[in-house]
Amino acid sequence: MTNASLVKLGLASCALLFAGASGLERPPAVAQVVALDECDPATFNDPAAVGPGFCKNVALGASTKFADLFSKAANGTPDPNWDFEPDAMSIKEGTTLFVVDQGGEPHTFTEVKQFGGGFIGPLNGGEATVPECAGGFSNIAVARTRILQGSTSQVIGLSKGEHLFQCCIHPWMRTKVEVK
Repeated sequence: MTNASLVKLGLASCALLFAGASGLERPPAVAQVVALDECDPATFNDPAAVGPGFCKNVALGASTKFADLFSKAANGTPDPNWDFEPDAMSIKEGTTLFVVDQGGEPHTFTEVKQFGGGFIGPLNGGEATVPECAGGFSNIAVARTRILQGSTSQVIGLSKGEHLFQCCIHPWMRTKVEVK
């Protein structure tokens, strides 16, 4: 075999390897959703509110006071600093969804049939609690979707179509995932 033939064979082998013909599986695709909040540790950690150590927010400007969170939600204008980012995304089937809680308190990332209220009535802004959030953390399905401060959760195996996720505590935290 000539040197030119060996070079051509080597290039063809590399092309097949990079095209996936090697039989090796590619790692699954990954997408990320970030849970954010601006809980003010001084007011959330007050024993008259949620209690010591609940809000672990270290972000500069984390200034949502406990009472304000409830009053804004009751008025139908929930705090925009409490959010899932992005609000919507499109992913390919087989993509692993990583959910990261970068806020100061726990959230859930619960799949629902349609958006609505969570399990804390005063935060629902008049919306009825969706069935998937009913019962709060005593509902095992809800408890499994809890994401503590600084932790992550994975959602795998999403089928093609539209998937809606919301926080069952702060129900205005929502994202829509389109799987193609």
